[in-house]
Amino acid sequence: MNTLQLRHLKLYFAGRAQNWELADFELHRLREGLSEAALLYSGIPATNVTTLATPIRSIADAIKAKDVRKFTDAVGQFTGGCNACHQTMGRKFIVIRLPTEQPFANQVFAPQGKK
Repeated sequence: MNTLQLRHLKLYFAGRAQNWELADFELHRLREGLSEAALLYSGIPATNVTTLATPIRSIADAIKAKDVRKFTDAVGQFTGGCNACHQTMGRKFIVIRLPTEQPFANQVFAPQGKK
């Protein structure tokens, strides 16, 4: 789950920087991580994972359209889905939010050629 949190954060910053190639990469990795989580954490109801399909599709559509506003809205919906899963799993103390600060001083999120 820590890896999913990291992917969520990197996805968000890539999209906000309009680095759509990186955002697409991080979304792909996030999808893979969710599949792995469903296998590793046997107590996760399948509906908790499948309900994330709609916001994931919305994120993918926003990336394809290169639409920052739609992207931000879709990531917000996805984040809400994460928190809803935590609640149903009895882990309401784990709350995910959209990042407010960029913690990775060692990664450039802007597309190459942009400053």
